Amino acid sequence: MQAKKHRRAHGRRDRSIDGIITSNPHLGTPAAPSGGANDFSGELGSLASRAEGFHPMRAGSHPVGTLAQEINPDPLEEPIVLDDIKPQKAKRQSKHPRRRRFIKRLALSLLVIILAAGLFLGFKAYKTQQQLLAGGGAAPAVCNGNVDINKLKIEGDGRVNILLLGIGGEEHQGGDLSDTIIIASLDPLNNKIDLLSIPRDLWVKIPNNGYQKLNAAFAYGKQNSKAKDATGEVRDGVNLADQTIESVLGVPIHYHAVVNFSAFEDIVNALGGVDMYVTPEMAAYERLWIEGTNQHYTLDVKAGQQHFDGRRALYFARQRTGTSDFVRGQRQRALLVAIKDKIFSVGTFSNPIKVSSLLDSLGKNVYTDFDSGSIKCLYQQTKEVSSANIRSLDLVTPPNDLLTTGSAGGLSIVRPKLGLYDFSQVQNYVRNTLRDSYLAKENSSIAVYNGTTIAGVGKTKGDELKSYGYNVTLVDNAPKQTNPLNTILVDLSGAADKYTRHYLEQRFKLFARDSIPAEFGITAPQGTKFVIIAGKDVQQ
Repeated sequence: MQAKKHRRAHGRRDRSIDGIITSNPHLGTPAAPSGGANDFSGELGSLASRAEGFHPMRAGSHPVGTLAQEINPDPLEEPIVLDDIKPQKAKRQSKHPRRRRFIKRLALSLLVIILAAGLFLGFKAYKTQQQLLAGGGAAPAVCNGNVDINKLKIEGDGRVNILLLGIGGEEHQGGDLSDTIIIASLDPLNNKIDLLSIPRDLWVKIPNNGYQKLNAAFAYGKQNSKAKDATGEVRDGVNLADQTIESVLGVPIHYHAVVNFSAFEDIVNALGGVDMYVTPEMAAYERLWIEGTNQHYTLDVKAGQQHFDGRRALYFARQRTGTSDFVRGQRQRALLVAIKDKIFSVGTFSNPIKVSSLLDSLGKNVYTDFDSGSIKCLYQQTKEVSSANIRSLDLVTPPNDLLTTGSAGGLSIVRPKLGLYDFSQVQNYVRNTLRDSYLAKENSSIAVYNGTTIAGVGKTKGDELKSYGYNVTLVDNAPKQTNPLNTILVDLSGAADKYTRHYLEQRFKLFARDSIPAEFGITAPQGTKFVIIAGKDVQQ
């Protein structure tokens, strides 16, 4: 009390240079002596020696006391007492910054994890793409319905034909033999897909390898390859399979995909399984050994709506005990449609672990000769095709039952009904069923005349054109048969049907005329777009 009265008597408060009254016992610093106004040496010395280290100002033009007054010229009425600050308020003020710092650090950590996962999956996807999209295939119509006409070399190039081969893989006996052979043919103009199964036991001539079952073509090509890497060996395998199948079906194959059992199973599992309706003839029951183990697997698939995980789908696709290879192909086509529907219903896979696992499997167990551009176009085009526009085809269902079973070399085989190696009916059916998109769109009426005196020349040429999907509406003898050496092509469409004209010019290796030569005396039926006058070169 006396000190307080003393300070009031002098008309001011004693202060330290930081403006806080030092008489408060909590500060641990004694009050200034009651001597002169500038006698702060004891106080400054005490401050200078403290750990938090307030240091006295050096001597200058302003005395320390005067400087303190300038810093805080308006004296406080009461001393600042630190005990007056409520502990809980100070605690709340210090808590929020820590919470904000924690949230920021957490967000940053999550961002780093997401980026790392994205980079990892991105890199893995890139590496997988290098393995999957080997390139080398080509389809003129794959990305654009308005294709450059000069890229269409032969009838069938207006579609996108993909050869799908299913093999066992290294873990299976005879792992390079083709267990599944399907042509997936996309009509990009009409948003349709045809799935055509080819029996693996079909007896064929494999170039440079004699006569054998079709399922050996890929294996022979791969085993006899002189390539220096695995991708090259697979490429040689699909090339030999390609040559063999084109000679049987008579249509071009633009792309290839080889999938082994492991990849098929992983794809179905990554999709969360697939659902499909099983017809009575597709129902299956079989007790199987799981390859590489001592365990059994019981395949029991009844007619009706069924769900398939990867393993069940794989064994269902392969099963043929008690049924024919033809029913087996029916199961495989149905599963492909179910997989297609599931892929486009779920969109992009959202589980990073499943994506990573799937990429690992695909990279090791799948080969295609797509490139990144063509696969994007195929994805978009396939997405537009509804299941109602996917046809399931084979070569044994009436009225197109063109194959039968038989034997050759002591083996049970499948062969054409017309006889071994006579695939003319098969080719006629396939070419017309997988009709070139541009020929189908224009559907130009064609009249074929025999300009020679050789009987049957007109019919021979007309039948050939029909087998390639041309709309031949008339076959007849020219009124005046002048025996031209070369066939004559006449375009009466006014160049409107440019695709049909292009294909015919390619086939006959000539240029079309715009009018019918008068010496043949031909008057084409109304609506005819093209006239073909067969010459002696037809028999050459």
